[in-house]
Amino acid sequence: MSEPTAKESLIEHWKIRAKKLKAEIYALYYAYKDPRIPWYARLFIMFIVAYAFSPLDLIPDFVPILGYLDDLILIPLLITLALKMIPDQVMEEARKKGQALSQKPKNWVGAVIIIGIWGFVAILAIRCFF
Repeated sequence: MSEPTAKESLIEHWKIRAKKLKAEIYALYYAYKDPRIPWYARLFIMFIVAYAFSPLDLIPDFVPILGYLDDLILIPLLITLALKMIPDQVMEEARKKGQALSQKPKNWVGAVIIIGIWGFVAILAIRCFF
C-alpha cells in the first residue's frame, strides 16, 4: 500500500474537522437548554443550531464559491463565538449528551426562517426593479 498523497491527506484532515464541527453542533443543541446559560447566549445558540440543522442554507450550495462560505466559514465562526459564552462545565456535559445523538435532527423552524429571509430579499428586489 502506498503513502497517501498531499491531496488525500488534506481531504482526510477536512473530514476530521467536519466531524468535530458536527459534534460541537450536537453539543450546542443540548447546551442551549441548560438554565445556567444567560438568555442572550441561549438565543444566539438557538439561532446557530436552527441554522445548522435547517435543511436550507442562507446561501444555497449551488451558488459558485459563495454557496459553501456559510458551511466553511460562517458556521465555524458562530460556533466559536457561542463556545465563548458557555461555561466549560456546561459544555462538557453537553458534549457527553451530544455524543449519543447519532442522527441530525431536522429543524423546520430554521428552514422557515431561511425561507422568510429569501422571501424578504425577493420582495425588496421586485420593488427596486419594478
